[in-house]
Amino acid sequence: MADIRSFKELRVWQNAMEVTMIIFELTKSFPPEERFSLSDQIRRSSRSVAANLAEAWRKRRYPAAFVSKLSDAESEAAETQTWCEIALRCGYLTRSQAESLDSKLEEILGQLVKMASQREKWTIQSTHSINQRNNQRKP
Repeated sequence: MADIRSFKELRVWQNAMEVTMIIFELTKSFPPEERFSLSDQIRRSSRSVAANLAEAWRKRRYPAAFVSKLSDAESEAAETQTWCEIALRCGYLTRSQAESLDSKLEEILGQLVKMASQREKWTIQSTHSINQRNNQRKP
């Protein structure tokens, strides 16, 4: 975990924020009739990736809750990919823009999966659970 003190220091959170801001700027050019539908949905799901990461970080004392919030972030990233595909097919994003966003979201998804699969590196271990684990290892 390398002495990270805040979720804002996580590369995955920084990547999620970058995608959020790119989407915010790109959706400004979407047609007005999409204001309360596609624009709103893609912005909400992209923002939820970073928000769920922040929540996961605060739940590191509870490994199951930590992984659950990472899973929520993963779901929101996949949802954002779907909205990007819809925006591409509607002609609101160029192929280049959509592919760039998809690539960035795939990177984020990989980072989330890695964090969840290596949760012991990220969660806060209580003295009680460490002692239990050590006692189970003794013959």
